[in-house]
Amino acid sequence: MTEIHPGQRVAVLVDAQNLYHTAQSLHSRNIDYSALLDKAVQDRQLTRAIAYVIRADSPEEESFFEALVDIGFEPKIKDIKTFSDGTKKADWDVGMSLDAVTLANHIDTLVLCTGDGDFSRLCSHLRHEGVRVEVMAFESSTAEELIDAADSFLDLGERHETFLL
Repeated sequence: MTEIHPGQRVAVLVDAQNLYHTAQSLHSRNIDYSALLDKAVQDRQLTRAIAYVIRADSPEEESFFEALVDIGFEPKIKDIKTFSDGTKKADWDVGMSLDAVTLANHIDTLVLCTGDGDFSRLCSHLRHEGVRVEVMAFESSTAEELIDAADSFLDLGERHETFLL
């Protein structure tokens, strides 16, 4: 696949829940989304940066969503669903995949920020379509099939001083 160069058009899709929960469980810290975006773009042409977030009605959510906009992300927000048995569910897998496939004709590189192995098939598809796929996540909680399906993998855990607040 194509190496990194300044003329590349890049899109960054961030599975915020996946990164948040991993950063909390491994390091008891939060993600530095500004550093994440800077590293993902690497002086290339940013086409779109989307952060997929879940609204869980916590007091600091709105300021977090606003901070994402200030950094340069377009937040896509989904409300958490509570079922009759009390279980809760919210994920963006289908939405992220649809956005990635839709963007494929407008970008050279997709940076996928998640450790979720469900995205390995998406990576394979995008690479087949000629899109370079880079994954940024915590290796200790990233599915091996996702790492194998990407052109490159950056372990956020190896540089926690950069990517964590």
